Order: sequence, then C-alpha cells, then structure tokens
Amino acid sequence: MASLVDTLRTKGAGSALSWIAVGALVWTAVFVANEFVWDYLLFDVLGADPATPLIAAIHFFVYDLVKIVLLLLGITFMVTFLQSFISVEKTQEWLTGKKEGVGHVLAAVLGVVTPFCSCSSVPLFIGFVRAGIPLGITMTFLVASPLVSEIAFVLLIVYFGWQVALAYLVAGFVISVFAGWLIQRLKLEKWLEPMVTKSLAVSASGGQGAVAVTQNVRLRMSVATAEATSVLRSVFPYLLVGLLVGAGLHGWVPDEVIRQVAGSDNWFAVPLMVLIGIPLYGGAASVLPLVQTLAASGVPVGTLLALMMSVIALSLPEMILLKRVMNLKLLATFIGIVAVSIIAVGYLLNGWL
Repeated sequence: MASLVDTLRTKGAGSALSWIAVGALVWTAVFVANEFVWDYLLFDVLGADPATPLIAAIHFFVYDLVKIVLLLLGITFMVTFLQSFISVEKTQEWLTGKKEGVGHVLAAVLGVVTPFCSCSSVPLFIGFVRAGIPLGITMTFLVASPLVSEIAFVLLIVYFGWQVALAYLVAGFVISVFAGWLIQRLKLEKWLEPMVTKSLAVSASGGQGAVAVTQNVRLRMSVATAEATSVLRSVFPYLLVGLLVGAGLHGWVPDEVIRQVAGSDNWFAVPLMVLIGIPLYGGAASVLPLVQTLAASGVPVGTLLALMMSVIALSLPEMILLKRVMNLKLLATFIGIVAVSIIAVGYLLNGWL
C-alpha cells in the first residue's frame, strides 16, 4: 500500500488519475445509454416489432455486444492497473515454505487476485515447483488463477445478481483448494516431465510484460490500456460467435426445447454442459451470451455455472501448454479432478439456488 501511495505522489500522478476519472464518467454514460439508444433506433426510428424473432435476435446481439465490450474494457483496465503492484516474484515468495492447509488457501486467494493467464502457466508452474512449493499448492494456484476471474465475477453481478456471483466465487475457491489438496494427497510428482525438475535457470516471470510492476502512474495506465485492448482483441471473435449463438437461441429456439436438453428435468444436463465447455476456447465474456440465453429459457444456475467454469478453467490451449510440464497421466488426472468437481458444484447449486 505504501508503494501505491508513494507512486501517486510522483509527478504527473494527479493528471493521470484525472484522466481515469474522466474515462470512468464517459464509460458510465455510454453504459447507461446503451439500451435506450438501441430501443430508440430499432423500435421508434425503424418501427420494428420487438416480438418478431429476427428483431429480438438483433436487439439481443447489438445491445449485449456493446455492453460486454464496455465491461471487458473497463474491468480489465482497472484490474490490470491494480494488479500491476503484484509481481510474480512476490507471489512466489508468499507461497514458499507454507504448510499444506495454509498453503492451499493462500494459493487460492493469490490465484483469485493475481493476473496470470493460461499463456503464463508453463513458466509459472516451473518456477513455483523449482522454488520448493509443493505440487498440490502449485496446482491450487494453477486452477484458481483462470477459474475465479474478476471479469466473470463482475459480469455475473451485472447479469444475475450478487447471489449467483458469490456462489461462483465460493465454488471456484473450493474447487481450487480441493483439486490441489487431492493431487498433493495422491503424490503425483513422479508424473512431472523431467524438464520441470532440471536445475536450469528458467524465470517464472516470462510473458508477464503486460502486468509487470511499473514505477509510474502514467506507465501503469498505458500498461492497463494495452492489456484491456489486447484482451478485447483476443476474445472478440469468440464473443461474436457466442452472441450469434445466443441471438439464434433467443430468437428462434423455443424455451421448451432448451429446457428438455439442459433443464432441471434432465439429470445428465450438468455433465453434458461440462463436456461441451471443455473443448471450447474463450473467457467468461464469450460464453456469457449463451449462458444468459439459457438462463432466460429456464436452465438452472448450477448448470449454467458448470458450463462457464469448464470453459474458463479447462480451455484446450492451456491443456496443450500444460502437456509440456506434465505427462498424460498427470494432465488427465488434473482435468478429471477439476471436471468432476465442477459437475458436483453444478448439482449442489441446482439444489440450492
């Protein structure tokens, strides 16, 4: 905290923070006006009938596209700006030498608040293991970092409310701790690839330039802006696909059909959603349009969260990267534990919410 206070006192900090305040006001104005603008253009100017499937699909697509883009840019900017005060080395230092129970909980907490994505999984994994951090604690961090996403948390608050968002946060935390604890109990270090334990000088900070600790508020703003635009570019194609699928379901697929496949009457709906989500690539923003449409059709919350968590925690690119440091037995065990945990949470939340 002292570092942040000192930084804010440096030359130009006040001007930089003023720009952040102006940007926040503009962002808020556009966010609030979004729905009114599309309602006016489609229904008042063009005179379209909102009950028509095509118009309902178009309204869903354009309104949610602008809304999610704004949320992605705003949340990523603020999270990256704040997380620029946390380094990989400091995270590694906090986890080193911790007892198993404390270590798993701390690893889950750090996984939630630190910005390390799947592209950093290999260098982080190698660095943590070589620093003497137990495999189970490293796995807890590895699960929590993508699974419990700040973007997903805020998006769930906006679309579904605090109760669902809090359920997602607690579920992700529990899954991360349990997965790491179980892997530690199974003593699977023998299934690590030899490259992990070799005494080569591999830095755990590789690939973290976008979130590295900087010493100037303006530079932190530039880093946060670059990260926000980079995240938007990377997920935008998948966001469009998700919105098109959601719009199609929203406009033309009857709710009864969706409920038959993914509703509470189908006992296999939760594992089905996890099986669908695992091979998909994307983040919470790209899968949210589909989740929102399924929710409007009566699909239970637990089933929806199971789909979303499987997409963001078990993405195919991350599994391919992890294959470099784990053999197939360890990777399959990792996927199986996380997938089964997500399914169990889905059933529990369906019975609770």
